[in-house]
Amino acid sequence: MQVSVETTSELSRKMTVNVPETLVQEKIAQRFKTLAREVKIDGFRPGKVPAHVVKKMYGEQVRNEVLGDLINSTFPEALEEQNLNLAGRPYIEEVENTEGFKYTAVFEVYPEISLAGVDQLEVVRPTATVADSDVDDMIEKLRAQKQDWSIVDRASQVLDRVTIGFTGVSEGENFTDGRIEDFKVVCGEKKMIPGFEDNLINLKAGDNKIFSVTFPEDYNHEKLAGKVAEFNVDVVSVEEPVLPTIDEEFIAAYGISDGTLESFRADIKNNMERELEQALRGKLKLAVMDELYEKIQITIPNALIDSEVENLLKPYVEKAKRQKVNIEELNIPRDAFEEQAKRRVALGLILSEVVQKNSIEIDNGKVLTTIENMAKSYERPDDVVRWYYSDEKRLDDVRQMVLEDQVIEWLVVQAKVTDETIKFSDVMDPR
Repeated sequence: MQVSVETTSELSRKMTVNVPETLVQEKIAQRFKTLAREVKIDGFRPGKVPAHVVKKMYGEQVRNEVLGDLINSTFPEALEEQNLNLAGRPYIEEVENTEGFKYTAVFEVYPEISLAGVDQLEVVRPTATVADSDVDDMIEKLRAQKQDWSIVDRASQVLDRVTIGFTGVSEGENFTDGRIEDFKVVCGEKKMIPGFEDNLINLKAGDNKIFSVTFPEDYNHEKLAGKVAEFNVDVVSVEEPVLPTIDEEFIAAYGISDGTLESFRADIKNNMERELEQALRGKLKLAVMDELYEKIQITIPNALIDSEVENLLKPYVEKAKRQKVNIEELNIPRDAFEEQAKRRVALGLILSEVVQKNSIEIDNGKVLTTIENMAKSYERPDDVVRWYYSDEKRLDDVRQMVLEDQVIEWLVVQAKVTDETIKFSDVMDPR
């Protein structure tokens, strides 16, 4: 086998492979021998079909199959011989089989990655604590989750729930498919289009109001995006929120056996601190990744970018299948995913290089600790731990997550780190 390689760009290669005709004929002969034992042809007993008959009937098919097999077997051998690290799928551009067998493969290779500057990263590490006021806010959120509604005989206010019937018209066309009845809206919740909820404030049961608002330019219904719409609304009822009392029954619903406020607050704070720790690690990881992506510049194979774009599009493809629509009808701009794909591929390659160059190995103790921490939020933690360890794929996902965390820890040690104290709410709710 003769191999020659042409460099067509920084990462692109054109490799020509010549396979001796003697090897081709040897493989063909082996295939015919096997075929003669298996083929069934009228007039001949099984295994007794003459070779010239088999060749006449299957000659072209056998040669094509042999050539395909030879490409599959010689291509990786040629890559290894030339010390080339294939990135993405190759394109077999040309096949010649007149005198001997020659094919040309066009593909990309992985880039050489320099980690120069990896010890000069500058990272801001956020720090925060859970204050008593943060626990107070969390308790109020828990109360809001269990709130009830009570009908009131007054004009609606912010946070009231208004039940309405309405129609919507834009450019002379009714887009609500007639009239929508018994529709509930919480004023100030900002779940409707901008301006809609504002127009429901200061209305009583029995009131009617006609108003116009403009749909956002990025509204998910293309026909309405950026258009002015007129709504005709009738108010059915106005309800105010009724928050539950924090009593023993309320506390017991969250698994606090003694029902005391002190234990309740301690349990909430413990959960908040665990979530805060995870969020702070996530913020630090993002800061390191941002700095790494900026400082370590690499050329990324287009094949890997395309593959990652496809991965990012998968949820939208699945959504289109569920809705039984063609993916093209969703008007998803592929270009919008390219920058994210480039970042993910680049960081994956850089982190892999850091692991390899610094011999970072997965800490199995940290794998177990990570799984145990994830299991704490379940009623039967031990079962969750066993569930992870019973499946190699699930366990490998955690291993990779832990390895990535270990790389981040290694990078933080090398970096110039500045601590910044921020509020709990700024960590958990960046909005």
